[in-house]
Amino acid sequence: MKRISVLILTVFSFFLFFNSCDLLTEEGLTEDEIVQGLKTALEIGTDTACSDLNLVNGYYGNELVKILLPPEADAIFDALENPSVVALGLDVALQKKIDSVVLAINRAAEDVADDAKPIFVNAITSMTISDGLNILQGNDVYSVSQDTSISFDSLAATHFMSYMTRDELFSLYEPKINLALSKDLGLGFSANDAWATLLWFYNNYIVILGFATIEEVDLSAYSADKGLDGLFLFVGNQEKAIRNDPYAWASDILEKVFGYVYEE
Repeated sequence: MKRISVLILTVFSFFLFFNSCDLLTEEGLTEDEIVQGLKTALEIGTDTACSDLNLVNGYYGNELVKILLPPEADAIFDALENPSVVALGLDVALQKKIDSVVLAINRAAEDVADDAKPIFVNAITSMTISDGLNILQGNDVYSVSQDTSISFDSLAATHFMSYMTRDELFSLYEPKINLALSKDLGLGFSANDAWATLLWFYNNYIVILGFATIEEVDLSAYSADKGLDGLFLFVGNQEKAIRNDPYAWASDILEKVFGYVYEE
């Protein structure tokens, strides 16, 4: 995940170099140039994020974005440590089935990650001068619930992308991930098959030991939602790091608008 981190850090270091209108003026950049630079930076960052998450282990290999079992499955984890389950040796089989589901769900999310690119491009294209200046100055006018006691929002850029794309991304992701959950993506089984096997094993062998039955779960809606959570959480964490110490990441002022080339 090094490349995705580098490029997202580059995007936000661009935001933070210009943290006031006075500095923008001093650097001799017009508002139109600033916004165009922001758009270009966001295009590079989101394009790379989608491409990297689309790789094998893009989700599964990164603990920040890895998709775990839905909360309805919490009882399964409780059963893993139950003395009776352990004594009967059922915990080993149960863990293997859990691992298969988690791996398959993440493979499905990786399979469709690249499909987010057009949605991000549309959001970036629609960015206005007002949007750009608010992002640069850490003004959150995009979050649904705002804490008015906070004068500077360290997630302004992330909120902008989430506000502009989240609903559309979910509408795009959910049917695609539903299809991916039904496919064998090189594991010998699909995520839906692995999930059905886990539920059958639990409901037939573990429930008789006193655990509650687990009903069916809308795995596609859950997986799509968590996949988007992971994407925006990862981007948000990088934005916070940059805002806390921007000069640790930027080697030089981005040449006028976006002439800057990041050196790894």
